[in-house]
Amino acid sequence: MTMTAALAIPNLLYLYADLFDAGRLEEAAHLFDRGCIAAGERDIKGADAIASFWQRVVHIYPCGTPRTRHLVTNPAITLSDDGQNATCSSQWTVLQQVEGTPLSIIGSGRYHDEFAQFGGDWHFTRRTYGTIDFWGDTKNHLKKHPLPETQ
Repeated sequence: MTMTAALAIPNLLYLYADLFDAGRLEEAAHLFDRGCIAAGERDIKGADAIASFWQRVVHIYPCGTPRTRHLVTNPAITLSDDGQNATCSSQWTVLQQVEGTPLSIIGSGRYHDEFAQFGGDWHFTRRTYGTIDFWGDTKNHLKKHPLPETQ
């Protein structure tokens, strides 16, 4: 793995989490300009469609955020032989606190991501929302569950 991939890919994972937690869903969606997200049985392509999907399922509070903190950990990156593509499996844990509730872990699961290098820069090409290992109380985060529960 090149140092570029070793830094760029985790930085994309963390940038996604930062943008999402800041309520900047449109900017987070633009991270997938060269790809898609796989939500259940469907692929959602294009930044506008992805942002719209997230806006339909995620509560945004008057502060402009979902009042969450996405913790992305344990990225396991595999680089293709030609160094132009990569896959990454990582784990996520989402914390949330809204007024009148304690800070809570509301879910934990796995992302399965694919990346490609274009013009020297790394980009998401596909994110599969993988296994959701644990669901907490998501009523203050999700308007509806976008994916089936799994164990």
